[in-house]
Amino acid sequence: MRAPGRVNLIGEHTDYNDGFVLPMAIDRALWIALRPRTDLRVQIHSLDLGQVADFELDSLTRGNMRWAEYIKGVAHELQVEGYQVRGWEGVLSGDVPRGAGLSSSAALEMAAARATASVSGFEWDGMRIARMAQRAENNWVGLKSGIMDQAVCALAKPGHAFFLDCRTLQYEHIPLTKELAVMVMDTSTRRGLVDSAYNERRAQCETAARFFGVKSLRDVSREQLDLEGGKLDEITFRRARHVVTENARVLDAVKAMRADDLLTLGRLFNESHTSLRDDFEVTGDALDWMVGIAQVRPECFGARMTGAGFGGCAVGIVQREQAGSFANAVGAEYRRRSGKEAELFVCEASGGAGVE
Repeated sequence: MRAPGRVNLIGEHTDYNDGFVLPMAIDRALWIALRPRTDLRVQIHSLDLGQVADFELDSLTRGNMRWAEYIKGVAHELQVEGYQVRGWEGVLSGDVPRGAGLSSSAALEMAAARATASVSGFEWDGMRIARMAQRAENNWVGLKSGIMDQAVCALAKPGHAFFLDCRTLQYEHIPLTKELAVMVMDTSTRRGLVDSAYNERRAQCETAARFFGVKSLRDVSREQLDLEGGKLDEITFRRARHVVTENARVLDAVKAMRADDLLTLGRLFNESHTSLRDDFEVTGDALDWMVGIAQVRPECFGARMTGAGFGGCAVGIVQREQAGSFANAVGAEYRRRSGKEAELFVCEASGGAGVE
């Protein structure tokens, strides 16, 4: 079983606001090799962590190994939905960096769901199972994330970005031009999402939506924000402004990609980072240094932080034939400025979770 990580090209903190996102699955993934059992027991050995999770599907309880809770949460939601599940045993390994904003958690959820489907014999319904995995992360793990990560990890198409309307769950695969290289820039800083300000940002967005009398900030126009938003406190207004403008940037980015307009796409990346830094306040020194270094390079069309923020990775779009020189120059300058070693690598757009 294989399930990919993902990098979000643009559309940050919009998914839990019923908005628009534009991620892509990457060619880094988690794999599970397994065999079925005849009972309801699951035993899985994480080769990367040197740990073994062992639990019964009919008596799930929370434990101390955080990675195993994602697997338990998926198993719980599958059973809540009425799936008849069987036990299995296997080994887990992968090359998606943990805590880097590349959605190693959703990759683990989708790999576990694929494993359970394969031994239990039920049909794979990508979006339905993605929604169950989201509920597992919300309710079992405790992170109030949106649907983006699970959906792209389940349904992505090679060579394409994944445009998703997080309210209707309608999606479209957007081709990536061959001239473009998507560069992931890992700052070597990490954050724990549940312990971060992620849930606080979601609550602030919900407060703003209630003020405007709408279900979510997806329903607020820029004109309405400018006209009525002054009655909000400054912080809540800025949180809302990021979401409203970011939704517009995603739609503009899809148009730019369809037109192979890389200059406009790069500008939208840069504007997104500014909004995440100043209005949503989820970047930090390491991400701002990395993005700033990348943005001034002649090989780069645009760059921004990616993922929930507070550490992790940035993403840049560069001319493919110049990706090597870009990575070397940015890595050297980031090392000089931060004292940290960065990992920069080109990601190819891969397909969603599957049996391999």
